[in-house]
Amino acid sequence: MNFIIIIPARLLSTRFPNKPLVKIGGKPMIIRTIESAEQSGAKRIIVATDHQKIADMVKKSGKEVYITKKQHNSGTERLFEVIENFKFEDNQIVVNLQVDEPFIPGCVIKKVVNILNNKNVDVSTLAIPTNKKVEIFNPNTVKVITDASGNALYFSRSVIPWCKNYKSFKSVFLRHIGIYAYHAKFIRLYVKLLPVKIEKLENLEQLRILWYRKKIYVLIENVRECISINTPEDLKHINKFFKF
Repeated sequence: MNFIIIIPARLLSTRFPNKPLVKIGGKPMIIRTIESAEQSGAKRIIVATDHQKIADMVKKSGKEVYITKKQHNSGTERLFEVIENFKFEDNQIVVNLQVDEPFIPGCVIKKVVNILNNKNVDVSTLAIPTNKKVEIFNPNTVKVITDASGNALYFSRSVIPWCKNYKSFKSVFLRHIGIYAYHAKFIRLYVKLLPVKIEKLENLEQLRILWYRKKIYVLIENVRECISINTPEDLKHINKFFKF
C-alpha cells in the first residue's frame, strides 16, 4: 500500500523523560515501534526526532531518521516539518504512529489506513474497548466517544461518557490509541488552524480537528497487545504483561 509512516519521537517528555530510549525486554522502545511499523506494509518509515541521541540509535539500526526543530508544540507540527522537507504530494497518505505505541499489530495499522481510503473522512484513528477502572479513571489514558457513523464526538482525559452506575455500562468505554492516518494535504491544513481552548485544556491536539468540524473516524478493534506507555508504571506493567 502507498502510505508512509512517520514516528515522532521527542526525548524530553514531561511525564516520562527519555521515553523513546527506555528498554522493553532489552530493546529500546523506538526500535520496537519501528519493528511494528515494518509489519504494516508501509512503503517508507521515518523517525522524526528532536534529539541526536535518538537519531544515533535509529541510524545504528539502519533505519531512516530526520532531525526536526525542537520547538514544535505537537507531533503533528513535527510531521509537517518532515512532509515539507521531503516535499510530499498532497494526496500522499501519512500515518502518525506515536512512539509510545510499540505493539500495534501491522495488520491493524493497515486497517486504519484502509478506513481513510474507503470512507469520506479527514482522519482515521484507533480505539479499543476497555472495562478496566485503572484505565477509565486514569487521565493518562485518553478516552473517546463516537457517533452512529463511527466518527469521533470527543476525546478526553476525563471519564467519558460519565455514568452513574459504572458496573451497568462498563462496556461502553473506548481507550484511544495513538495512531492517525491522513493525507499530507490535511496536515498542511491542520497547522494553519489556530489552536483552540479545549485542545490546550485537555492537552490533546486532535481536539483542534473536531473543533473545526473535520471528521475523525474511529476504528474499534479488540486488540489486547495495544498497551500505551505513558509513564514508568506503564513500562513495568508491559514488561510483566509480555513476560520480558
